[in-house]
Amino acid sequence: MADKKYDFATDCIHAGQEPDPITGAVNVPIYMTSTYAQDAPAEHKGFVYARGHNPTRYAFERAIAALEEGVNGYAFASGMAATATVLELLPAGSHIIACDDLYGGTYRLFERVRKQSMGLEVTYIDIIDKASLERAIKPNTKMIWVESPTNPLLKVIDLKMVASFAKEKGLIAVTDNTFATPYFQRPLTLGFDIVVHSVTKYLGGHSDMIGGAVVMREAGEMNDRIKFMQNAIGGILGPFESFLALRGLKTLAVRMDRHDASAKKIVAWLKQHKKVEKVYYPGYGGMISFVAKATLDDAKKMLSRAKVFTLAESLGGVESLIEHPGLMTHASIPAEQRKAIGIDDGLIRVSVGLEAPEDLIADLGNILR
Repeated sequence: MADKKYDFATDCIHAGQEPDPITGAVNVPIYMTSTYAQDAPAEHKGFVYARGHNPTRYAFERAIAALEEGVNGYAFASGMAATATVLELLPAGSHIIACDDLYGGTYRLFERVRKQSMGLEVTYIDIIDKASLERAIKPNTKMIWVESPTNPLLKVIDLKMVASFAKEKGLIAVTDNTFATPYFQRPLTLGFDIVVHSVTKYLGGHSDMIGGAVVMREAGEMNDRIKFMQNAIGGILGPFESFLALRGLKTLAVRMDRHDASAKKIVAWLKQHKKVEKVYYPGYGGMISFVAKATLDDAKKMLSRAKVFTLAESLGGVESLIEHPGLMTHASIPAEQRKAIGIDDGLIRVSVGLEAPEDLIADLGNILR
């Protein structure tokens, strides 16, 4: 299918996933092997050792690269393994400009791991225009790291502006596209160098696997370096998880339609509820955050009443999840920093699943009663 540009929904099902040439199997087989036989020393069929080579993983990597309109995809054992590997592109002592509202695990990696192991510096800012980026840049700045929509306040960043600034300054532009997915936006087409995903979320879509992905905009030194480090560091996605990720991609388009439609109904309901102070929603997708008129203790009691929503971390699965960022997904961010960016005691984050929206709204009514 590489010779023709197909619709996104068609690529979800077919890109990088040709029927098995030996058996005709429609689904890519799970290649559970650690090594591959060679005809003679260094004479093989392109597969040597499973850390570096696996046909199931390759199929998923081709598929996510096609959906993001990149040249190559690389699959990892988790979103954090993908993020950590991208940071290896930087020399020790580099400076990163990052959005101030981002996943707590990314903040933890920056602050409590890479600052110590690589001497990285990170400046967190509200990225609103080029002037905000200009004020944050330093002589040793090498990378800009953004999420859009951000997590958990769902701010939308002007990705084209960020990519343009990065190109002007010779910086690597990276965006975590987990929330939007390539269904809603493709940052590589806007000039970003690298897209990162937690495959665990919408791409996998069923809350049954952990995985990460990196997609590169173009061939060249950075692409070659990521490919080398994937094998050298070894945080790869296993064959069974690769199979599950491929299974998830096939329904991505239809799932995102449903997540989006249900979320819009829930947002409209939340905006008129007397116990809701503010609703954060970027206008698309299945993620919603809102501030309840509640103390921390009140918020804990509210969330404990959930029945259709599952009180749990993560997002993007078929089931709806609800959580308290301050106590759960963003607890690794210091309290004063959470408060400064707006992660209040009453802030609640919702991942809208595929249940009937009427049932979800009724459950929220019980939670907020």
